[in-house]
Amino acid sequence: MNLQQLEYIIAVENHRHFAKAAEACFVTQPTLSTMIQKLEDELEVRLFDRSKQPVVPTPIGECMIAQARRILAEAEKLKQMAMEEKGVIAGTLRLGIIPTLAPYLLPLFLKSFTTKYPGVTLKLTEMVTDQIVDELKRGKIDAGLLVTPLYDNSLKERPLFYEEFYAYVGKDEQIFSKEYILPGDINPNRLWLLEEGHCFRSQILKLCELKKESGTSNFEYEAGSIETLIRLVEQSQGVTIIPELAIDGLTANQQQHVRPFAGPAPLREVSVVTHREQVKKRLIDSLTDEIIKSVPQRIQERKSGNVVDI
Repeated sequence: MNLQQLEYIIAVENHRHFAKAAEACFVTQPTLSTMIQKLEDELEVRLFDRSKQPVVPTPIGECMIAQARRILAEAEKLKQMAMEEKGVIAGTLRLGIIPTLAPYLLPLFLKSFTTKYPGVTLKLTEMVTDQIVDELKRGKIDAGLLVTPLYDNSLKERPLFYEEFYAYVGKDEQIFSKEYILPGDINPNRLWLLEEGHCFRSQILKLCELKKESGTSNFEYEAGSIETLIRLVEQSQGVTIIPELAIDGLTANQQQHVRPFAGPAPLREVSVVTHREQVKKRLIDSLTDEIIKSVPQRIQERKSGNVVDI
């Protein structure tokens, strides 16, 4: 038994396909299959049910793959300990980030982080919250940048900052003349939302405590990005909700559509989330510090308050 074999069985469990697992491990399928077969022969158990497509772990296979993840995590910890002893911050950091955060946060810290830590390779992927949680638990990513709280005991959350929600209001809307608005001021049938799957959507529904009534509009559309929602308000009127970091990128004309909520302002909690067995602590701590320093000072100084659940 060796660590490479453990990596192979985890790859098959992740991809549920021997050929895709082999491609991910940069080996041929016969090589990967042979190494797994040797491990099964040594352990005298079958780790995968090859009769099913996609391939699935056997019950004992699930237990052993979970243990293999822990063993590889401990092996990685040895490498990290050695680098920390030498004062080296290097390695690969695989990050998931939600789409309603990526376009506003990444430009703030990405250049400064990669310049400060040239030995670190960042691999970033946009994905919704449920995907990030799943990939953290499967060990496919090291950390996630997303909105919390998640209420999941298998994960560790470290809040980075709190940003306010703002309304983006069409000029023909009655609330356009208001300096501050209340969630109850928003007509649910004039509210543009992101599509299902985005935590930002669920936060807005909870913030407004409203559901759209059916049959009151001849056009419905759910967007995949906040930028699309902004364009819809500008062209078709209505209202949408945007996060605070999005405001700094708006033009002067667009700023005229922005309305704050009356206090206490609703907030979203942005955190770095890891699995409890995560071992790349120093890398993640360095990233966390850089992100906190990169956001506007007003956001850095804000404490937790009226946080909207996801």
